[in-house]
Amino acid sequence: MKLPRNFFKPLAAGAPAPLRELPVRLERMIHFVPPHIEKVTAKVPQLAREVDVVLGNLEDAIPADAKKAARDGFIAMAKATDFGATGLWTRINALNSPWVLDDITELVAAIGNKLDVIMLPKVDGPWDIHYLDQLLAQLEARHAVRKPILIHAILETAEGVMNVEAIAASSPRMQGISLGPADLAASRAMKTTRVGGGHPEYKVLADAPPGGGPRAAFQQDLWHYTLGKMVDACAAAGIKPFYGPFGDFSDPEGCEVQFRNAFLMGCAGAWSLHPTQVAIAKRVYSPDPQEVAFARKILDAMPDGTGAVMIDGKMQDDATWKQAKVVVDLARLVAAKDPDLAAQYGF
Repeated sequence: MKLPRNFFKPLAAGAPAPLRELPVRLERMIHFVPPHIEKVTAKVPQLAREVDVVLGNLEDAIPADAKKAARDGFIAMAKATDFGATGLWTRINALNSPWVLDDITELVAAIGNKLDVIMLPKVDGPWDIHYLDQLLAQLEARHAVRKPILIHAILETAEGVMNVEAIAASSPRMQGISLGPADLAASRAMKTTRVGGGHPEYKVLADAPPGGGPRAAFQQDLWHYTLGKMVDACAAAGIKPFYGPFGDFSDPEGCEVQFRNAFLMGCAGAWSLHPTQVAIAKRVYSPDPQEVAFARKILDAMPDGTGAVMIDGKMQDDATWKQAKVVVDLARLVAAKDPDLAAQYGF
């Protein structure tokens, strides 16, 4: 166990000091880009104005013979684009792959001062984060990187779920954790080939009606337990939880429901794998104007967050004041990027 006094010390001489607080950033959607496809990367300058995070994907969905092209394409894309307030992330290959060492060393050398977050797949435990943490510090020192590159873990193995609390608290580099339902399903031997979302056969039956007849059935959420455990681990460690991919691009309603459930449970954003999912994530992870208006009423009525008041026939106290502050703080972040929503929020 690392002692508290050493937790925020740089892990290499000359590396930047670890952050004590995460940067305050809007990250409603992490938009995945395959950087080996030139017609896609050509659209990134425009895309960077429309999304909160652009992620160059180097792992799953990139063929083995295109791994180097994806890495080179991401570096070129990063150098050529002014991302402004939009985050620049990458998902590297897994630590047991033959490509990961080149991913890390070449990216930090070439674009270390532009890269905000490295997403690490298939994290089993804090030891995976410790390895990447130390290596990044050494490379940051070598290449004079001015700010620490953060780490985002993907929760997609049964061992990772078992160790999620330790993963979340493993390093000051930890930015957040995403649910990775497809690989997690395989790791658990779950009987589904869907990428995120529910399953029509995962359900509960209502009691049989008197006298017989058909029983009502209700589809359940395969990921509720894991998402709740992940959200708690992230909240306790002061990092951000995210819903991962929803693979059925032909089902926008299903995607929106999954994203909204995760938003209500505490997630900061979700992955967008297709342009149509950007608008869904933006709509879901931006608080509803009516909710914001009510939350502002609570804050206005209780300026110091103490006591109790009645608003629209409902009792509000210090606990609901804290809930209201979460909504209003998020709305202010959204308003700073979206003038239309800023007007609806009244900011």
